[in-house]
Amino acid sequence: MNPCRDEQPHMLKLPFIHDDQLTRCMRLRAQSLQQKNARPQDGEKLLHPNEHVYRVDFIRQHNLCFLRWDVQLERSGKVMVTGTSQHWTPDLTHLMNRQLLEPVGIFWKKPGAKEVECNEADAQEFGERLVELAKIRKVMYFLLAFTDGLEPAQLKGSIVFKA
Repeated sequence: MNPCRDEQPHMLKLPFIHDDQLTRCMRLRAQSLQQKNARPQDGEKLLHPNEHVYRVDFIRQHNLCFLRWDVQLERSGKVMVTGTSQHWTPDLTHLMNRQLLEPVGIFWKKPGAKEVECNEADAQEFGERLVELAKIRKVMYFLLAFTDGLEPAQLKGSIVFKA
């Protein structure tokens, strides 16, 4: 049975979880290189001050169909969600630029607006790619970049699937 054609869909809402520990580790790596006046490895992605690491735990991995992004912003601003193809290890294997997935999900809220907007085509394609990645992963990591004064505490986000 195709889960996308199920008449009575069962929703699976998977929240973005801010990974404070991994964000701190990646910031320490950048800080360490700066203090030593060292260069990052060729192609290494260093975390910028406005970037934070989030994770999504796939409590179910098969028969998923992407439905939508559920992104709520408490104030105006923009958040860019970039998926990673990396399987992180506890010793923090360095994240390389080539491990960042395309397309990027960009969500924004204009001053005075009630609704969050996005580029629908990119968001849809990104969501569909996550279905494929969920088949081989229990956890997926994302880099979220906040701009225009937006901060992590002002975001509530999840990915909604039909299961």
